[in-house]
Amino acid sequence: MIKVALVGAGKMGVSHLSILGAHPDVEIVGVCDTSKIVTNFLERYSKLDCYSDFGKMLDQVKPDAVFIAVPTKFHYQLIKMAMEKNIHVFAEKPFCLNTTEGRELISLAAKNKLVNQVGYHNKFVGTFKEVKRVIKLGMIGEVFHFVAESYGPVVTKPKQSSWRSKPEEGGGCLMDYASHVIDLVNDIVAPITEVKGATLKSIYSNTVEDAVYSVMSTTSNVSGILSVNWSEETYRKMSTTVTILGSKGKIISDANELKLYLKDENKEDYTKGWNVKYITDLTEQVNFNLRGEEYSAQIDYFVDAVMNRKPNTINTFQQAWETDKVIELLKRHK
Repeated sequence: MIKVALVGAGKMGVSHLSILGAHPDVEIVGVCDTSKIVTNFLERYSKLDCYSDFGKMLDQVKPDAVFIAVPTKFHYQLIKMAMEKNIHVFAEKPFCLNTTEGRELISLAAKNKLVNQVGYHNKFVGTFKEVKRVIKLGMIGEVFHFVAESYGPVVTKPKQSSWRSKPEEGGGCLMDYASHVIDLVNDIVAPITEVKGATLKSIYSNTVEDAVYSVMSTTSNVSGILSVNWSEETYRKMSTTVTILGSKGKIISDANELKLYLKDENKEDYTKGWNVKYITDLTEQVNFNLRGEEYSAQIDYFVDAVMNRKPNTINTFQQAWETDKVIELLKRHK
């Protein structure tokens, strides 16, 4: 068993708590939140030990690992505090507000040999994992272009007032929504290193952008288009799609369906022409499914890494920092 604590019992924090609570190798030893309503509720109905002071909780419960699910502006301070006490860290995305903070935390994690992970759950979605495998095997030949899109109904009216409307807290479509798509492209195609133009467009919000559109390219000179909009009322929930063009084929995939076109016959279980696979064909079972297997899968992976059962190589601070670098590039070119 490993002892785990959590800070930030909001939407994602409560999801993490539910999954952690069902994990056979985890004991939840503390929950921290500044809302008395939240902590009173948890203490009454869950019997969890709750705190309003993060440092005090760490000193009293001495966790092996901590989950950080607070607004991004608090990530640097809380992650550093935990790692200085030799505590493994899972942090929600995006990693940090700037790359300077992130670079320091990467060095601290390496120095103290701590497991570190950021919650970019798309890497645990079966269809996107298969996209990466297909590209790595060279099935579609040399990749030369991608289109990465994500749409959803987060901000659909004026005068939103929450951390999402405050850029200094990590709000805005770029950090909260587009970061997922950027991270996915970095992983399955190649790291994005150049932004050739960007539009950060406000639709309903006054202080942050509601849409991000950009032309970019990767380290391997693959050109691409990013199109993200969190004010899209025609979508019931966040929907992410990647289209990847290669010299020998094409991939179109979202979280539910993967369509693969091959110009030639292939030795794998795909044939010449169009092939379709569904998430049900590509998803590994998890012990506890909440919101989607990928949320449990990422936590299972983190726990396994802490217990030395798997290598700490997916969604590391270093990889999340690469995404933060692209976010800074987009801000610079808006």
